[in-house]
Amino acid sequence: MTTTENAPTAENPLSRAFDLETYANDPDRIAEYSVWNQDVASVIHTVEDNADAIFTWNYDKGERAALDKLYEKAKTSQWNGQTDLDWSIDVDPYKTLAPADPLEVQYFAENPESPLHKFNDAEWAEVGVESLNWSLAQFMHGEQGALLCTAKIVETVPWIDAKYYAATQVVDEARHVEVFAQYLDTKLDGIKYPCNTHLGLLLDDILNDSRWDMTYLGMQIMVEGLALAAFGFMHQTIEEPLLKKLLRYVMSDEARHVAFGVISLQEVYQQLTVAELRDRQEFAFEAALRMRDRFMRQEMWERFGVDVKEMVKFQLGMPDELRIFQRLLFSKIVPNCKKLGLLDAGDGWLRDRFTDIGVIEFENWVDTGEEYADLDEVAKDREEAREAAAAN
Repeated sequence: MTTTENAPTAENPLSRAFDLETYANDPDRIAEYSVWNQDVASVIHTVEDNADAIFTWNYDKGERAALDKLYEKAKTSQWNGQTDLDWSIDVDPYKTLAPADPLEVQYFAENPESPLHKFNDAEWAEVGVESLNWSLAQFMHGEQGALLCTAKIVETVPWIDAKYYAATQVVDEARHVEVFAQYLDTKLDGIKYPCNTHLGLLLDDILNDSRWDMTYLGMQIMVEGLALAAFGFMHQTIEEPLLKKLLRYVMSDEARHVAFGVISLQEVYQQLTVAELRDRQEFAFEAALRMRDRFMRQEMWERFGVDVKEMVKFQLGMPDELRIFQRLLFSKIVPNCKKLGLLDAGDGWLRDRFTDIGVIEFENWVDTGEEYADLDEVAKDREEAREAAAAN
Protein backbone atom coordinates (compact mmCIF):
# COMPACT_ATOMS: atom_id res chain seq x y z
CA MET A 1 0.00 0.00 0.00
CA THR A 2 1.46 3.31 -1.03
CA THR A 3 0.23 6.49 0.59
CA THR A 4 0.66 9.12 -2.08
CA GLU A 5 2.34 12.48 -1.79
CA ASN A 6 -1.00 14.20 -1.15
CA ALA A 7 -1.25 12.36 2.17
CA PRO A 8 -0.61 14.43 5.32
CA THR A 9 2.65 13.89 7.11
CA ALA A 10 2.54 16.05 10.23
CA GLU A 11 -1.00 15.61 11.58
CA ASN A 12 -2.42 12.38 10.25
CA PRO A 13 -6.12 11.66 10.92
CA LEU A 14 -5.36 7.98 10.49
CA SER A 15 -3.17 7.97 13.59
CA ARG A 16 -4.35 7.22 17.12
CA ALA A 17 -2.59 10.41 18.28
CA PHE A 18 -4.81 12.56 16.07
CA ASP A 19 -7.70 14.50 17.64
CA LEU A 20 -10.47 12.28 16.29
CA GLU A 21 -13.25 14.17 18.07
CA THR A 22 -12.35 17.43 16.34
CA TYR A 23 -11.73 15.77 12.98
CA ALA A 24 -14.98 13.75 12.93
CA ASN A 25 -17.36 16.54 11.90
CA ASP A 26 -15.08 19.17 10.39
CA PRO A 27 -15.58 19.14 6.59
CA ASP A 28 -12.53 21.34 6.01
CA ARG A 29 -10.22 19.02 7.92
CA ILE A 30 -11.72 15.85 6.45
CA ALA A 31 -11.22 17.25 2.95
CA GLU A 32 -7.74 18.52 3.78
CA TYR A 33 -6.62 15.11 5.00
CA SER A 34 -8.50 13.10 2.41
CA VAL A 35 -6.06 10.67 0.82
CA TRP A 36 -6.34 8.33 -2.11
CA ASN A 37 -4.25 5.55 -3.51
CA GLN A 38 -2.69 6.29 -6.90
CA ASP A 39 -0.43 3.23 -6.89
CA VAL A 40 -1.98 0.94 -9.49
CA ALA A 41 1.25 -0.91 -10.29
CA SER A 42 2.15 -2.65 -7.02
CA VAL A 43 1.21 -6.31 -6.78
CA ILE A 44 2.54 -7.18 -3.32
CA HIS A 45 2.02 -5.31 -0.05
CA THR A 46 3.66 -6.54 3.17
CA VAL A 47 2.39 -5.91 6.71
CA GLU A 48 4.27 -6.87 9.86
CA ASP A 49 2.29 -9.26 12.06
CA ASN A 50 3.31 -8.83 15.70
CA ALA A 51 1.12 -11.57 17.15
CA ASP A 52 2.15 -14.94 18.57
CA ALA A 53 0.70 -18.17 17.19
CA ILE A 54 -1.10 -19.97 20.03
CA PHE A 55 -1.62 -23.71 20.41
CA THR A 56 -4.30 -25.04 22.73
CA TRP A 57 -4.23 -28.58 24.10
CA ASN A 58 -7.89 -28.37 25.15
CA TYR A 59 -9.78 -30.11 22.35
CA ASP A 60 -13.21 -30.18 24.04
CA LYS A 61 -15.52 -29.34 21.14
CA GLY A 62 -18.65 -27.47 22.15
CA GLU A 63 -17.23 -25.94 25.32
CA ARG A 64 -18.53 -22.64 23.94
CA ALA A 65 -21.94 -23.72 22.69
CA ALA A 66 -22.75 -20.60 20.66
CA LEU A 67 -19.48 -20.87 18.72
CA ASP A 68 -20.02 -24.58 18.17
CA LYS A 69 -23.50 -23.88 16.80
CA LEU A 70 -22.02 -21.27 14.45
CA TYR A 71 -19.34 -23.74 13.32
CA GLU A 72 -21.93 -26.40 12.50
CA LYS A 73 -24.01 -23.85 10.59
CA ALA A 74 -20.96 -22.78 8.58
CA LYS A 75 -20.20 -26.37 7.55
CA THR A 76 -23.67 -26.87 6.07
CA SER A 77 -23.88 -23.46 4.39
CA GLN A 78 -20.84 -23.60 2.13
CA TRP A 79 -21.32 -22.76 -1.54
CA ASN A 80 -19.21 -22.90 -4.68
CA GLY A 81 -18.70 -19.66 -6.56
CA GLN A 82 -18.21 -21.50 -9.84
CA THR A 83 -21.21 -23.83 -9.77
CA ASP A 84 -23.77 -22.02 -7.60
CA LEU A 85 -23.66 -18.80 -9.63
CA ASP A 86 -24.65 -18.59 -13.30
CA TRP A 87 -21.65 -16.95 -14.95
CA SER A 88 -23.23 -17.38 -18.40
CA ILE A 89 -25.49 -14.39 -17.74
CA ASP A 90 -24.62 -11.43 -19.96
CA VAL A 91 -24.19 -8.17 -18.08
CA ASP A 92 -24.62 -4.69 -19.52
CA PRO A 93 -23.13 -2.43 -16.83
CA TYR A 94 -25.26 0.52 -17.95
CA LYS A 95 -28.41 -1.52 -17.36
CA THR A 96 -27.09 -3.14 -14.20
CA LEU A 97 -27.25 0.07 -12.24
CA ALA A 98 -30.20 1.13 -10.17
CA PRO A 99 -31.79 4.40 -11.31
CA ALA A 100 -29.92 7.32 -9.77
CA ASP A 101 -31.75 9.24 -7.08
CA PRO A 102 -33.00 12.28 -9.03
CA LEU A 103 -32.65 14.49 -5.96
CA GLU A 104 -29.01 13.48 -5.56
CA VAL A 105 -28.28 14.07 -9.25
CA GLN A 106 -30.02 17.44 -8.99
CA TYR A 107 -27.93 18.32 -5.94
CA PHE A 108 -24.67 17.62 -7.76
CA ALA A 109 -25.64 18.79 -11.24
CA GLU A 110 -27.46 22.03 -10.51
CA ASN A 111 -25.42 23.42 -7.65
CA PRO A 112 -22.84 25.79 -9.19
CA GLU A 113 -20.41 25.00 -6.38
CA SER A 114 -20.47 21.29 -7.22
CA PRO A 115 -17.38 19.96 -9.01
CA LEU A 116 -19.84 17.96 -11.16
CA HIS A 117 -22.28 20.69 -12.13
CA LYS A 118 -21.08 20.75 -15.76
CA PHE A 119 -21.31 16.98 -16.30
CA ASN A 120 -23.53 15.92 -19.20
CA ASP A 121 -25.78 12.85 -19.37
CA ALA A 122 -23.04 10.65 -20.86
CA GLU A 123 -20.63 11.63 -18.09
CA TRP A 124 -23.26 10.90 -15.44
CA ALA A 125 -23.74 7.44 -16.98
CA GLU A 126 -19.98 6.88 -16.70
CA VAL A 127 -20.07 7.99 -13.06
CA GLY A 128 -22.63 5.25 -12.42
CA VAL A 129 -20.58 2.52 -14.08
CA GLU A 130 -17.34 3.64 -12.44
CA SER A 131 -19.05 3.84 -9.04
CA LEU A 132 -20.09 0.21 -9.38
CA ASN A 133 -16.59 -0.82 -10.45
CA TRP A 134 -15.01 1.15 -7.60
CA SER A 135 -17.44 -0.25 -5.01
CA LEU A 136 -16.95 -3.88 -6.04
CA ALA A 137 -13.18 -3.40 -6.17
CA GLN A 138 -13.19 -2.07 -2.59
CA PHE A 139 -15.40 -4.97 -1.51
CA MET A 140 -12.86 -7.33 -3.07
CA HIS A 141 -9.88 -5.66 -1.37
CA GLY A 142 -11.71 -5.67 1.96
CA GLU A 143 -12.51 -9.36 1.58
CA GLN A 144 -8.82 -10.13 1.10
CA GLY A 145 -8.16 -8.16 4.27
CA ALA A 146 -10.75 -10.35 5.99
CA LEU A 147 -9.05 -13.46 4.57
CA LEU A 148 -5.75 -12.48 6.18
CA CYS A 149 -7.30 -11.29 9.45
CA THR A 150 -9.31 -14.48 9.90
CA ALA A 151 -6.24 -16.59 9.21
CA LYS A 152 -4.58 -14.58 11.98
CA ILE A 153 -7.50 -15.35 14.31
CA VAL A 154 -7.01 -19.07 13.67
CA GLU A 155 -3.42 -18.63 14.83
CA THR A 156 -3.97 -16.35 17.80
CA VAL A 157 -7.30 -17.12 19.47
CA PRO A 158 -6.83 -19.50 22.43
CA TRP A 159 -10.17 -21.37 22.16
CA ILE A 160 -10.54 -24.50 20.01
CA ASP A 161 -14.18 -23.73 19.12
CA ALA A 162 -13.09 -20.32 17.81
CA LYS A 163 -10.23 -21.84 15.81
CA TYR A 164 -12.63 -24.32 14.24
CA TYR A 165 -15.09 -21.62 13.20
CA ALA A 166 -12.43 -19.16 12.04
CA ALA A 167 -11.05 -21.84 9.70
CA THR A 168 -14.43 -21.98 7.93
CA GLN A 169 -14.40 -18.21 7.58
CA VAL A 170 -11.01 -18.36 5.88
CA VAL A 171 -12.65 -20.49 3.18
CA ASP A 172 -15.59 -18.07 3.00
CA GLU A 173 -13.33 -15.06 2.51
CA ALA A 174 -11.30 -16.77 -0.20
CA ARG A 175 -14.56 -17.49 -2.04
CA HIS A 176 -15.65 -13.85 -1.70
CA VAL A 177 -12.39 -12.52 -3.14
CA GLU A 178 -12.72 -15.05 -5.97
CA VAL A 179 -16.27 -14.09 -7.01
CA PHE A 180 -15.83 -10.32 -6.74
CA ALA A 181 -12.62 -10.51 -8.79
CA GLN A 182 -14.33 -12.73 -11.38
CA TYR A 183 -17.33 -10.41 -11.68
CA LEU A 184 -15.08 -7.38 -12.14
CA ASP A 185 -12.91 -9.20 -14.67
CA THR A 186 -15.62 -10.84 -16.76
CA LYS A 187 -18.70 -8.61 -16.39
CA LEU A 188 -17.27 -5.12 -15.93
CA ASP A 189 -14.19 -3.51 -17.39
CA GLY A 190 -11.64 -5.36 -15.26
CA ILE A 191 -10.14 -4.43 -11.90
CA LYS A 192 -9.29 -0.73 -12.22
CA TYR A 193 -9.04 0.53 -8.67
CA PRO A 194 -6.42 -0.15 -6.00
CA CYS A 195 -7.34 -0.50 -2.36
CA ASN A 196 -8.57 2.81 -0.96
CA THR A 197 -5.96 4.29 1.37
CA HIS A 198 -8.35 4.73 4.31
CA LEU A 199 -9.37 1.07 4.06
CA GLY A 200 -5.79 -0.11 3.50
CA LEU A 201 -4.38 1.68 6.52
CA LEU A 202 -7.15 0.29 8.72
CA LEU A 203 -6.42 -3.25 7.50
CA ASP A 204 -2.72 -2.67 8.17
CA ASP A 205 -3.44 -1.58 11.74
CA ILE A 206 -5.70 -4.56 12.41
CA LEU A 207 -3.07 -7.00 11.15
CA ASN A 208 -0.25 -5.18 12.92
CA ASP A 209 -1.85 -5.23 16.39
CA SER A 210 -0.61 -8.06 18.60
CA ARG A 211 -3.86 -8.44 20.58
CA TRP A 212 -6.17 -11.08 19.16
CA ASP A 213 -9.33 -9.40 20.42
CA MET A 214 -8.42 -6.27 18.42
CA THR A 215 -8.38 -8.39 15.26
CA TYR A 216 -11.91 -9.44 16.13
CA LEU A 217 -13.03 -5.87 16.88
CA GLY A 218 -11.44 -4.31 13.81
CA MET A 219 -12.43 -6.99 11.32
CA GLN A 220 -15.45 -8.95 12.60
CA ILE A 221 -17.30 -6.00 14.16
CA MET A 222 -16.21 -2.91 12.23
CA VAL A 223 -15.10 -3.92 8.72
CA GLU A 224 -17.42 -6.92 8.33
CA GLY A 225 -20.32 -5.13 10.03
CA LEU A 226 -20.08 -2.21 7.66
CA ALA A 227 -19.64 -4.54 4.68
CA LEU A 228 -22.80 -6.46 5.63
CA ALA A 229 -24.78 -3.22 5.62
CA ALA A 230 -23.22 -2.08 2.32
CA PHE A 231 -23.93 -5.42 0.65
CA GLY A 232 -27.52 -5.25 1.84
CA PHE A 233 -28.01 -1.76 0.44
CA MET A 234 -26.54 -2.72 -2.94
CA HIS A 235 -28.60 -5.93 -3.02
CA GLN A 236 -31.79 -3.90 -2.57
CA THR A 237 -30.96 -1.46 -5.36
CA ILE A 238 -29.41 -3.77 -7.98
CA GLU A 239 -31.60 -5.86 -10.33
CA GLU A 240 -28.90 -7.64 -12.36
CA PRO A 241 -29.52 -11.31 -11.43
CA LEU A 242 -25.93 -12.57 -11.21
CA LEU A 243 -24.71 -9.79 -8.95
CA LYS A 244 -27.92 -9.94 -6.91
CA LYS A 245 -27.44 -13.64 -6.15
CA LEU A 246 -23.72 -13.16 -5.55
CA LEU A 247 -24.51 -10.51 -2.94
CA ARG A 248 -27.22 -12.66 -1.32
CA TYR A 249 -24.77 -15.50 -0.81
CA VAL A 250 -21.94 -13.27 0.38
CA MET A 251 -24.33 -11.66 2.89
CA SER A 252 -25.25 -15.12 4.21
CA ASP A 253 -21.60 -15.70 5.06
CA GLU A 254 -20.99 -12.19 6.37
CA ALA A 255 -23.81 -12.45 8.89
CA ARG A 256 -22.05 -15.47 10.44
CA HIS A 257 -18.75 -13.60 10.45
CA VAL A 258 -20.15 -10.65 12.36
CA ALA A 259 -21.94 -13.00 14.77
CA PHE A 260 -18.58 -14.70 15.39
CA GLY A 261 -17.18 -11.39 16.57
CA VAL A 262 -20.16 -10.54 18.76
CA ILE A 263 -20.29 -13.97 20.43
CA SER A 264 -16.55 -14.09 21.09
CA LEU A 265 -16.02 -10.53 22.30
CA GLN A 266 -18.96 -10.60 24.70
CA GLU A 267 -17.00 -13.06 26.81
CA VAL A 268 -13.73 -11.17 26.51
CA TYR A 269 -15.05 -7.69 27.26
CA GLN A 270 -16.67 -8.80 30.51
CA GLN A 271 -13.16 -9.32 31.85
CA LEU A 272 -11.56 -6.03 30.76
CA THR A 273 -10.89 -2.96 32.89
CA VAL A 274 -12.44 0.44 32.19
CA ALA A 275 -9.12 1.63 30.75
CA GLU A 276 -8.87 -1.41 28.48
CA LEU A 277 -12.44 -0.90 27.28
CA ARG A 278 -11.71 2.77 26.56
CA ASP A 279 -8.84 1.68 24.32
CA ARG A 280 -11.28 -0.52 22.39
CA GLN A 281 -13.81 2.32 22.21
CA GLU A 282 -11.23 4.65 20.69
CA PHE A 283 -10.14 1.99 18.21
CA ALA A 284 -13.76 1.36 17.19
CA PHE A 285 -14.40 5.07 16.62
CA GLU A 286 -11.20 5.50 14.64
CA ALA A 287 -12.19 2.51 12.51
CA ALA A 288 -15.66 4.00 12.02
CA LEU A 289 -14.21 7.26 10.71
CA ARG A 290 -11.85 5.45 8.38
CA MET A 291 -14.66 3.31 7.04
CA ARG A 292 -16.85 6.39 6.55
CA ASP A 293 -14.06 8.21 4.72
CA ARG A 294 -13.26 5.24 2.47
CA PHE A 295 -16.69 5.59 0.83
CA MET A 296 -15.88 9.07 -0.50
CA ARG A 297 -14.73 7.33 -3.74
CA GLN A 298 -11.51 9.35 -3.88
CA GLU A 299 -9.84 7.11 -6.49
CA MET A 300 -12.83 7.36 -8.78
CA TRP A 301 -13.03 11.16 -8.66
CA GLU A 302 -9.31 11.35 -9.39
CA ARG A 303 -9.88 9.22 -12.50
CA PHE A 304 -12.53 11.72 -13.67
CA GLY A 305 -10.12 14.61 -13.21
CA VAL A 306 -12.25 16.10 -10.43
CA ASP A 307 -10.58 17.98 -7.56
CA VAL A 308 -10.74 15.19 -4.99
CA LYS A 309 -10.58 17.36 -1.89
CA GLU A 310 -13.30 19.68 -3.18
CA MET A 311 -15.47 16.70 -4.08
CA VAL A 312 -15.05 15.17 -0.62
CA LYS A 313 -15.96 18.46 1.01
CA PHE A 314 -19.02 18.82 -1.22
CA GLN A 315 -20.20 15.29 -0.41
CA LEU A 316 -19.93 16.05 3.30
CA GLY A 317 -22.26 19.00 2.79
CA MET A 318 -25.07 16.89 1.37
CA PRO A 319 -28.37 17.25 3.28
CA ASP A 320 -29.29 14.35 5.56
CA GLU A 321 -32.07 13.12 3.28
CA LEU A 322 -29.44 12.43 0.59
CA ARG A 323 -27.02 10.69 2.96
CA ILE A 324 -29.14 7.60 3.61
CA PHE A 325 -26.47 5.18 2.37
CA GLN A 326 -23.74 6.80 4.45
CA ARG A 327 -25.85 6.52 7.60
CA LEU A 328 -27.10 2.98 6.90
CA LEU A 329 -23.50 1.79 6.74
CA PHE A 330 -23.52 1.96 10.55
CA SER A 331 -26.77 0.02 11.00
CA LYS A 332 -24.89 -3.15 12.02
CA ILE A 333 -21.91 -1.58 13.78
CA VAL A 334 -23.80 0.52 16.34
CA PRO A 335 -26.16 -2.19 17.73
CA ASN A 336 -23.29 -4.68 17.87
CA CYS A 337 -21.12 -2.21 19.81
CA LYS A 338 -24.06 -1.73 22.16
CA LYS A 339 -24.43 -5.48 22.70
CA LEU A 340 -20.72 -5.71 23.50
CA GLY A 341 -21.07 -2.96 26.11
CA LEU A 342 -18.79 -0.57 24.24
CA LEU A 343 -21.36 2.18 23.75
CA ASP A 344 -21.75 2.94 27.45
CA ALA A 345 -18.52 1.58 28.96
CA GLY A 346 -16.83 4.02 31.31
CA ASP A 347 -18.36 7.45 30.78
CA GLY A 348 -20.19 6.50 27.60
CA TRP A 349 -17.46 7.97 25.40
CA LEU A 350 -18.36 5.91 22.31
CA ARG A 351 -22.06 6.74 22.62
CA ASP A 352 -21.13 10.43 22.55
CA ARG A 353 -18.91 9.97 19.51
CA PHE A 354 -21.54 8.03 17.56
CA THR A 355 -24.02 10.75 18.50
CA ASP A 356 -21.62 13.38 17.16
CA ILE A 357 -21.44 11.73 13.72
CA GLY A 358 -25.19 11.13 13.57
CA VAL A 359 -25.44 7.33 13.74
CA ILE A 360 -26.60 6.65 17.30
CA GLU A 361 -30.13 6.22 15.89
CA PHE A 362 -29.20 2.61 15.03
CA GLU A 363 -28.41 1.50 18.58
CA ASN A 364 -31.67 -0.44 18.97
CA TRP A 365 -31.63 -2.08 15.55
CA VAL A 366 -31.19 -5.85 15.47
CA ASP A 367 -27.68 -6.94 16.43
CA THR A 368 -26.01 -9.75 14.51
CA GLY A 369 -25.53 -12.18 17.39
CA GLU A 370 -28.39 -14.42 16.21
CA GLU A 371 -29.42 -12.72 12.97
CA TYR A 372 -27.20 -14.99 10.89
CA ALA A 373 -29.79 -17.81 10.90
CA ASP A 374 -32.41 -15.55 9.29
CA LEU A 375 -29.93 -14.37 6.64
CA ASP A 376 -28.89 -17.84 5.46
CA GLU A 377 -29.93 -17.47 1.83
CA VAL A 378 -27.94 -20.54 0.81
CA ALA A 379 -30.04 -22.75 3.10
CA LYS A 380 -33.25 -21.12 1.84
CA ASP A 381 -32.36 -21.81 -1.80
CA ARG A 382 -31.47 -25.42 -1.06
CA GLU A 383 -34.72 -25.97 0.81
CA GLU A 384 -36.70 -24.51 -2.09
CA ALA A 385 -34.82 -26.82 -4.49
CA ARG A 386 -35.63 -29.85 -2.32
CA GLU A 387 -39.30 -28.91 -2.16
CA ALA A 388 -39.44 -28.39 -5.92
CA ALA A 389 -37.78 -31.77 -6.53
CA ALA A 390 -40.20 -33.49 -4.14
CA ALA A 391 -43.19 -31.87 -5.89
CA ASN A 392 -42.03 -33.29 -9.20
